[in-house]
Amino acid sequence: MTIKKYRQYFINSLEDLYSIEELQSIFYLLAEKLLHLSRIDIALQLDDTLTSDEEINFNQAIDRLKIYEPVQYILGETEFFGYPFLVNKQVLIPRPETEELVSWIIEDVDKKETTILDIGTGSGCIAISLAKKLNNAVVSAIDISNKAIEVAKKNALINNVNVEYSSVDVLNFEDKLVLQDKWKSKFDIIVSNPPYVRMQEKKLMQLNVIDHEPDIALFVEDDDPLLFYRRISELSRQYLKHNGTLYLEINEYLGVEMEKMLNEAGFKHVDLKKDMFGKNRMIKCW
Repeated sequence: MTIKKYRQYFINSLEDLYSIEELQSIFYLLAEKLLHLSRIDIALQLDDTLTSDEEINFNQAIDRLKIYEPVQYILGETEFFGYPFLVNKQVLIPRPETEELVSWIIEDVDKKETTILDIGTGSGCIAISLAKKLNNAVVSAIDISNKAIEVAKKNALINNVNVEYSSVDVLNFEDKLVLQDKWKSKFDIIVSNPPYVRMQEKKLMQLNVIDHEPDIALFVEDDDPLLFYRRISELSRQYLKHNGTLYLEINEYLGVEMEKMLNEAGFKHVDLKKDMFGKNRMIKCW
């Protein structure tokens, strides 16, 4: 089958589940990965015939798209802050809003050496992007998931940066001892994008998220939505340097509650910031 005919078959197979615009975009992403052809190349080679292996690979992608698997997982990679990142079902797919959090930190940091801790690093997108952009940064990152740490370490290699990774459960009392032993010196910046979606909000989310991305990185119980933030604020009071800053991505519906909790935790300055969509999405405090 020619590329032109297969493209139409691809769209016909999935048009009941996705918009035509989405399918065209997904097809070109897959073509770049599976055929090593850009959109311009495809336009010039529409009459070229796909090999049987190429058709099989596309058909497998169609099957995965039919169950709403994110195209980033199908490709095994995505882009964040202009850098390539491997992703699989062990880690969340990085979001544009999190790029805004990274930008905020970069804008605030001066040229001197800066020590940074990323809590709940996942794919490593925050830690690695900061290490790439801040030449004098010394970056450490932790996550509860060893499998996520494996992905993050690969991403650090791909992006040619040094990030020190450790597997730590911030909610586990015993891990306090790990932190105390490992980081005797304190940090200028602690940053985190922890689980913050309440279970009651799950019904508002798309199937490609709730059926495929890791629950452990997404959801918190309705009766204690600030669980991770309280623990992170406790750790930050202990491991931030004097005048150090804590940066957090937050649930858009809980900005007021977050400000109150952080004030009660001892932070004298709390700055709530909206994202590109006008939603309360980020906080820094010191």
